[in-house]
Amino acid sequence: MRTEDLPLFPFRSPDDDPFTPVTAADRARLDGPVTAVRLPTGGWTWLVTRHADVKEMLRSDAFSADLDAPGFPVLRKMSPSSPQNRRGSFIRMDGQAHLRLRRMLTAEFMIRNIARIAPLIDDVVDGALDALQAAGPPADLVAGFALPVPSLVICHLLGVPYADHEFFQVRSGILLDRDAPPPQVRAAATELRAYLGELVETRRARPGDDLISRLTTERVATGELEADELVGMALLLLIAGHETTANMIGLSVLLLLQHPGHLAALRADEDLADGLVEELLRYLTIVRTGLPRLATRDVEIGGHPIRAGEPAIALLSLANRDDEVFAGGAGFDPYRQAHQHLAFGFGVHQCIGQPLARAELRVALARLARRLPGLALAADPAKPATRDSSIVYGLAELPVTW
Repeated sequence: MRTEDLPLFPFRSPDDDPFTPVTAADRARLDGPVTAVRLPTGGWTWLVTRHADVKEMLRSDAFSADLDAPGFPVLRKMSPSSPQNRRGSFIRMDGQAHLRLRRMLTAEFMIRNIARIAPLIDDVVDGALDALQAAGPPADLVAGFALPVPSLVICHLLGVPYADHEFFQVRSGILLDRDAPPPQVRAAATELRAYLGELVETRRARPGDDLISRLTTERVATGELEADELVGMALLLLIAGHETTANMIGLSVLLLLQHPGHLAALRADEDLADGLVEELLRYLTIVRTGLPRLATRDVEIGGHPIRAGEPAIALLSLANRDDEVFAGGAGFDPYRQAHQHLAFGFGVHQCIGQPLARAELRVALARLARRLPGLALAADPAKPATRDSSIVYGLAELPVTW
C-alpha cells in the first residue's frame, strides 16, 4: 500500500460538532471495519472500528500495549527517554508485569470501596457548587466545577495536596497534548515524577490514610514494589483520575443543556443518573484517538489478517456508535441500554478507575441539575472551546449562567 494515499488519522476538522467524533466525510474514507490509515508521525496503522472487533482485539493476547516496542503506533513524535521514566505505568505493560502492578490497586477501586467514599464525593461536589454559587454568574463551569471535583477526590484518595493542583494540572495537560513539543513533554513528566517522588518519601516518613501511604508501607517497605514504580503508578492515577472525569463532566453538561428535557427529568428523579451516565459515556467517548496496540503474532480480527509486527488502533468512539449494538447509535438516547459501551476499554487493560468515575459523574450531574435549575449557556453552543489535540477530548471552557 502507498502510505501517502491513506486517510490521515486522527481525524481533525475544526468545524466539527463536538458530539460527532468522526464525521460522515471521514467515515466515507474508511474502506471497511478494519482499515489502514496514515499516522502523523509517519507510517501507518490498522484502524479497528466495529464493536465486536474492538472487543476481540482488546481481549486478545496477540497485541502488546508496550509503547517502546518497535513499530508501535504513536500519534506524536517521541523524544528519547529512559525506560526508567515510564516505570510503574502499567497501562503500557503486558502479561504478568502488567498484572503484578494492577493487582496492587484492584481492591482500592472495587465498587464496595468506592461506595465507602460516597460521603467524600458528596461533600466535594456540594463544596464546589457552594463556591460556584457564592462567586455568582457568569462562570466557567470547567474551571469552577468540572475540574475541581475529580481533582479534589483523586488528591484525597492518593494523598496529594490539592494546594498543588495548578502544578500537576498544567503538566498533565502537556502530557496529554499531542501537539506539545517533545522537550516540553519530557520536562513535564520529569517534574511530575520528581514531585511525586518527594511525596512518596514524605509518606514513607509520615504515612497517612491514603493510597500512596498504604502502598509505601505495605508494598515498598516489604520489597514487593520499588519506589519509582510507585511514582509511576501514582502519576498514572493522578492524571487519569482527574482529566477523564473533568472532561466528561464538561461535555456532559454542554450536551444536556441542549437537551433540557433530559436535564429536567434528572432534576426531578436522581435515580435516572445511572442510565444517563452510561449513555453519556457511550455517546461522548472522550478517548477519541483510540487505544493503540502492536500485534505480537499473526492474528485475525473480524476476519481481517493482521501480521506480527503490524500496528493497530481500537477506535472506541466508532465502536460505541455501532448500530449493530446500539440502534441509532449516532443519536443520544439516555433511555437506551448502553451498558455494553467500551468507553473504559475492554479486557485486561480496561480502566481500573471506572467505578470511581461513574460515582463522580452520577453525583456531579444530579446535584448540578438540582441546585442550578436555571443553568444556561453563556456562549454560542455552536462554537465551544474544545481541546482538539488532547488524547482525552473535552472542553477548554464552558461559560454558563443561572
